[in-house]
Amino acid sequence: MFSQQDEFQPADKRDIAQTFRERMALLISRHGFNLSQFSQAIGIDRSALSQFLMPEATRLPRAETLFNIAKFCGVSVDWLLGVVATEGERDDSIPSVETLRMSGDEAQRKLAQWHREALGYKIRYIPSTIPDLLRIPEVSEYEFKDHNLEIREAQDKQARELLDKTPFPETDIEVCMPLQTLEHLAKGEGIWSDLAAPIRRKQLEHMRALVEAFYPTYRLFLYDQHTAFSAPYTLFGPQRAIIYLGNMYLIVHSVEHIRAMTQHFDRLIKGAEVTPDRAAEQIEAYLRVME
Repeated sequence: MFSQQDEFQPADKRDIAQTFRERMALLISRHGFNLSQFSQAIGIDRSALSQFLMPEATRLPRAETLFNIAKFCGVSVDWLLGVVATEGERDDSIPSVETLRMSGDEAQRKLAQWHREALGYKIRYIPSTIPDLLRIPEVSEYEFKDHNLEIREAQDKQARELLDKTPFPETDIEVCMPLQTLEHLAKGEGIWSDLAAPIRRKQLEHMRALVEAFYPTYRLFLYDQHTAFSAPYTLFGPQRAIIYLGNMYLIVHSVEHIRAMTQHFDRLIKGAEVTPDRAAEQIEAYLRVME
């Protein structure tokens, strides 16, 4: 999944401060406080709290203040600083990586939970083929008809529920996928060779419409698979990364691994051949290929 450049180094003070800012923002949002209310609750001056939360700030509160924050919010100091993945004060920390097998209903609830917990952060997604939010039912049935995957059905259901709530007022979604996926779909090549042309056209038209309607909250980047590679995964803000394995999820909690996967996503975006403002135009070009 990663190149040699993606290998992570031990966290330095800047990384710790960044993790602290991200987790403080999550806690403040979760409690529904503004900065004044939160600073009063933890016994710190509002201006001091603002300085700790400024972008690029490297200063951290004193140990006493960190303890007060942890005690008030029911988390551990280690979690605030990114040392462990679990929020609680118990010793049974969440492992850095875990696998999760679920029924369809369980997967639906878990997906909804992950989306809720990522409110206010970016959700960044590299799909295996067509992005869930943009896939029509006919393509989903064609692609997965020979698989008994309850989790896949839950993903499709979650996608439909998200579409019903669009536009997304609190969550930005970035999707990065290969140009070749759409090219092969338009031409009926590869895995799409047995899919009827009218369905392939309907899929592209559906994608074009949604990409236009949801921009800029939903941003689609297209990269050249000849020059870049990525396995599919989803980043739910800085909290977790999810790798879909067909009948289970591989869940990454480690701050360092999530940061490395975020950097990998950033490199894909930087090298993208088509940016979100031109995505609908590119899909239209593939539609013309089908004429």
